[in-house]
Amino acid sequence: MNLHAIKAIYIFELARTWRTLLQSIASPVISTSLYFVVFGSAIGSRMAQIDGVSYGAFIVPGLIMLSILTESISNASFGIYMPKWSGTIYEVLSAPISAFEIVIGYVGAAATKSVILGLIILATARLFVDFSILHPLVMLAFLVLTSLTFSLFGFVIGVWADGFEKLQIVPTMIVTPLTFLGGSFYSISMLPEVWQKIALFNPVVYLVSGFRWAFYGVSDVDVGLSLTATFGFMALCLAAIWQIFRTGYKLKT
Repeated sequence: MNLHAIKAIYIFELARTWRTLLQSIASPVISTSLYFVVFGSAIGSRMAQIDGVSYGAFIVPGLIMLSILTESISNASFGIYMPKWSGTIYEVLSAPISAFEIVIGYVGAAATKSVILGLIILATARLFVDFSILHPLVMLAFLVLTSLTFSLFGFVIGVWADGFEKLQIVPTMIVTPLTFLGGSFYSISMLPEVWQKIALFNPVVYLVSGFRWAFYGVSDVDVGLSLTATFGFMALCLAAIWQIFRTGYKLKT
């Protein structure tokens, strides 16, 4: 394995984050803080508990997951799209580095940035609401697994996109609405029965539910099912990336 090449890609992508610190870190943290102020403090103080958890604390996992999903996709898609746009992707492809090593470099950097962002938001949430973490190791595992999975998904989007506008289509028009409808701000058990069944087709429900279980031991679906769904989506993303490099889709053609 060409560790020097992986390290070069990884460090280059992380360095881009520090150069755009306001956009990469500060902006999502400030946006999430506003959610805590409005929903956690203002609205949450007037709402009853959900599954024995105060509303302000209940939405913490959902808000972290909302940021993780969007930022993972954005970081990974932009990271691979820029070499395509500038033409430097051909230098990467012609270098003595395998497709597997390329993916590790780009996806690893994007996932690292998302994990750092998630931990910062978690620390920031303490300023607004009081919450506990019942299973910290499981919480960290879900955080890393989700960041990695959606960074892989973002890599696929970055290869697929042929314009800056397309980079924002999936996160803005698909992922964000699914996150809002995935139990980030409520338990799906509060929905009418027919909508509870429909919500189970939303993959984000399993991510948010599993992540919330790590905090409070309560969930809308079994935590094992949440892990299975996450690994299943990761497998689909890996299969898509394998197909991309096998055929050269929008990389060599």
